[in-house]
Amino acid sequence: QLDDTVVLHTSDHGFFLGEWRMYDKRFMHEPSIRLPTLLRYPRAFQAGRVVNEMILDVDIAPTLLELAGVEVPSQMQGRSLVPLAKGQNPDWRKEWLYHYYEWPEANHVRPHRGVRTERYKFIHYYLSPEEFELYDLEADPGELHNLYGDARHASLLRDMQERLSRVRAQMGDTA
Repeated sequence: QLDDTVVLHTSDHGFFLGEWRMYDKRFMHEPSIRLPTLLRYPRAFQAGRVVNEMILDVDIAPTLLELAGVEVPSQMQGRSLVPLAKGQNPDWRKEWLYHYYEWPEANHVRPHRGVRTERYKFIHYYLSPEEFELYDLEADPGELHNLYGDARHASLLRDMQERLSRVRAQMGDTA
């Protein structure tokens, strides 16, 4: 029976455990957005495959629906992980939107939104005073060097601002 059972293990968020002296889950930094995800289904997937594409929690429902043989509704935001799990090379997402907006709450995390690509991250804290963060995750995986305001990265900043505007429009984030 286990060979005919889909096992999916994941989490809805990561968590800061002291990084940057924080203890929370609501920031767009890697400790709180990176999730463990394991998918086991021996009938369809080879064991031991590692997927490096950016997957999101909204991909879980389309994945389980496809594995159950149910058509995925067109209005669902996520994408099935089945092609990735099978080792196929689909055209996968290159960017995604993050938006935290609960304010004021006891957690005191300022509202912010951002865009994450395979290599870069741009974060905008949009309440006064506005603040911005820009990271090259390949060169700085610990997000210790904010590139925002560095003239050498002006072109990258413009690109990331455009990407943020585009993904916000795609998701209907107009507030």
